[in-house]
Amino acid sequence: MIVEWFESLDPIVQALLATCFTWFLTAAGAGLVFFFKTINRNVLDGMLGFAAGVMIAASFWSLLAPAIEMAEKESSLPAFVPAAAGFLLGGAFLFTVDKILPHLHLGLPRTEAEGISTTWQRSILLVLAITLHNFPEGLAVGVAFGALAADLPSATLAGAVALALGIGIQNFPEGTAVSVPLRREGLSRFRSFFWGQASGVVEPIAGVLGAVAVIVVKPLLPYALAFAAGAMIYVVVEELIPESQAESSTDVATIGAMLGFTVMMTLDVALG
Repeated sequence: MIVEWFESLDPIVQALLATCFTWFLTAAGAGLVFFFKTINRNVLDGMLGFAAGVMIAASFWSLLAPAIEMAEKESSLPAFVPAAAGFLLGGAFLFTVDKILPHLHLGLPRTEAEGISTTWQRSILLVLAITLHNFPEGLAVGVAFGALAADLPSATLAGAVALALGIGIQNFPEGTAVSVPLRREGLSRFRSFFWGQASGVVEPIAGVLGAVAVIVVKPLLPYALAFAAGAMIYVVVEELIPESQAESSTDVATIGAMLGFTVMMTLDVALG
């Protein structure tokens, strides 16, 4: 009954609910701060590697492959053109935001904050770093559900749900990776949890924007899917992999990435 009810909803509402689910799992992960004040570095590296693996797999199976398939059927251009253009634009967008938005990656001193110079607290900058890569995740889920309105064979509800589930799974450790370090730096458990879950608030916003965009302008769909993929790959290469490999536990991070890739690939192939 729940499945039938969800299928009957407008794709924009589906995108909103799906990204609220991914936000909820971010909050659930952040909630671990009520039980732990510190997190083992090996565990953190494994979490970051897992998130990277999920995002890499999702970028291809849930975004780039459907974008190419749709371009083959709907575009007069060679199929690789919309995919390549959208992919590079997604990376360029994140590159630009990365240079403007003040943020600080985990494990770095306050002096190495990126973006426009600011006097904001270290905790705010850490949260903004996670928020920065949550935006393309929410956008990807929103575009996947918005594609359902295009009524194309390659856009399926099961595939969109698989993407949301995969993003949600990797959001759980991401929430922990934000809240626990904040707690270790002296914030209260509640404030650490608040900022940890706040990093996921952007996902429902990005999800609705992505769904609306591809519904209003259907020809943008292949570009939008590839755009989300490019933005996610930029985050993986620029942030997640370097952070997960920064310490001596590189094997743990690599195994985490392999597991994350396998989980997302399995979800997408099995459900999509």
